Amino acid sequence: MNRNKLTKRFLLLSAALTMALSQSAFAGETVALNLDDAMLRAFQTNPTVSIAQYELDSARASYNAARQSRGISISANHTTQRGGYDDLHQDTTGLWTKGIGNNHANSLSASLPIFTGGKLSGTIKQAKANYQYNEVGVQRTYNEMRSTVTDGYFKMLQADNLQKLNAESVTRLEDHLKNVQAQYDVGVVAKVDVLRSQVELANAKQTLIQAENSYQVAEANMNKIVGLPMDTTLQLDNLLVYNAYDKNMDDCLAYAAEHRPELMQAKYGVDSAKGALMVARSGHMPQVSASATQQWSDSNWPGDENGKWGVGVNVSLNVFDTGVTLSKIHGAEADLKKAEETYRDTVNAVNLDVRSNYLGLREAEKRISTTKLAVEQADEDYRIAQLRYMSGVGTNTDVLDAQVALTQAKTNYTQALYDYNTSKTALETSIGVPMTNPATAVNVQAAKTAKAVKATEKPAKTAEAAKATEEAAK
Repeated sequence: MNRNKLTKRFLLLSAALTMALSQSAFAGETVALNLDDAMLRAFQTNPTVSIAQYELDSARASYNAARQSRGISISANHTTQRGGYDDLHQDTTGLWTKGIGNNHANSLSASLPIFTGGKLSGTIKQAKANYQYNEVGVQRTYNEMRSTVTDGYFKMLQADNLQKLNAESVTRLEDHLKNVQAQYDVGVVAKVDVLRSQVELANAKQTLIQAENSYQVAEANMNKIVGLPMDTTLQLDNLLVYNAYDKNMDDCLAYAAEHRPELMQAKYGVDSAKGALMVARSGHMPQVSASATQQWSDSNWPGDENGKWGVGVNVSLNVFDTGVTLSKIHGAEADLKKAEETYRDTVNAVNLDVRSNYLGLREAEKRISTTKLAVEQADEDYRIAQLRYMSGVGTNTDVLDAQVALTQAKTNYTQALYDYNTSKTALETSIGVPMTNPATAVNVQAAKTAKAVKATEKPAKTAEAAKATEEAAK
C-alpha cells in the first residue's frame, strides 16, 4: 500500500474515531442537523460502509493473488536428520557398526506453469468478476446509505409536522370549547354541545399523544442512523417541499440499465460462473509446468556439499477419477445457467422497481396540488362554520366536522409531500444515481488544506534555521 493510501486511511480512521469519541458530548443535548450533516455523520459512523470497503479489499487481494499465480514460484527447503541401522553392519573398513550419523540437505526449486487447460485463466476470471462485484457493491452500499439517511430524515420531518398539526387541532378545539361553554353559561346552547366538544377535544389529545410518540421514535431512529446518543434532541431543516422532477419513465429506465449496481453485480455473477466452468473443465486437460532444482547434502552442517541440479518439464493428466471431474463440470454448468437466470430476473425486477417508484412519484405529485387546494377550502369552511355557530345560525356539529376536515386536509397534504420526497429518493436509488462518500471528500479536502498550510510554513522554518546557523557560526 503506497503512502497516499496510508494517509487517506489514517484520515478516515481519525475522523471516525473523533466522531465516536465525541458522541458522549451530545448525550441529552440539542443538535442542529441538515441533510448534508446527517449524511456525513452516517458515512463516518455506520459499520455498513466499512464492511463494504473491507470486502472490496479482500476481493482485490484475491484477484491479485490469482493473477500472480501465472508467474514463477521459488521455494527453499532444508532438512536435518540423524539416524543409523537397527542392527550392526560391517562398513568398508571391516568394522561392525550401526552407522549412526547426521545428514543435512538443502534444495532450491523453481516452477513455472506452461499450460493448465484453462484452470489459471478460469481462476483469474472468477477472481476478477468477484472483485468487480464487490467494487460495485461499495457503490451500492453508498446508494443504500443515502436512501436510509434521507428516508429517516424525511420520516422525522413528517412526524414533526403531524405532531404540530395535531397540536393545532387541540388548540382549535380548546378555543371552540371555551366559546361553547360561554354560550352554554348564558343559556344560548344546550348541554349536548358542551359534551360533544369535550369528547372531540379528548379524542384530539389522544391523537396528539400518539403523534408525539411517533416523533420520539423517529428521532431515536435518526440518532441511530447518524451515530448520536438516542436521547439527543435533533433540530432538522424542513426539506419537505415540492421540487419538480423532470425525467420521464423512459429516461429513468435507460439510466437504470446503465447504472443500477444490482444489474452490474448480476452480470459479474455470470462472468464468475463462466470462470468456474473453465476451472472445472480443466480437470480433463493436461497440466504442464517447467521446473528447475538445485540440491546439496552433507553429513556436516549446514549441508552445502555434493551439489546437483536438474531442469525439466512436468506433465500430468487425470486419466480416471470415477466421474468426479465430470460431476464438477455438470455442477458448474448448472451454476452458470442459474447466474444467467438470476441476471434475467434482476433485469425484470429493476424495471419493475423503477416503474413502481416513478408512478408513485407522479401519484404523490398529483396529490400535492389537490391536497393543497383542499387545505385552503377546509380552512375557509372551518372559518365560516365558526362564524355561523357564533351567530346562532350554525350547529356545533358543523364546526366539529369542519375542524376534523381541516386537520385531515393538512395531514393529507403533509403525507403527499412526504410520499413525494421519499419516492424521489427511492427512484434515484432504483435507477442507480451514484452517491459519493462525503466522509472521503471531507478528509481529502482536509489533507489538501493541511498540505497547503505546511507549504506556507516551510519558508518561515527555513529562514529560522538559516538565522540559527548564522548565529552559531558567529
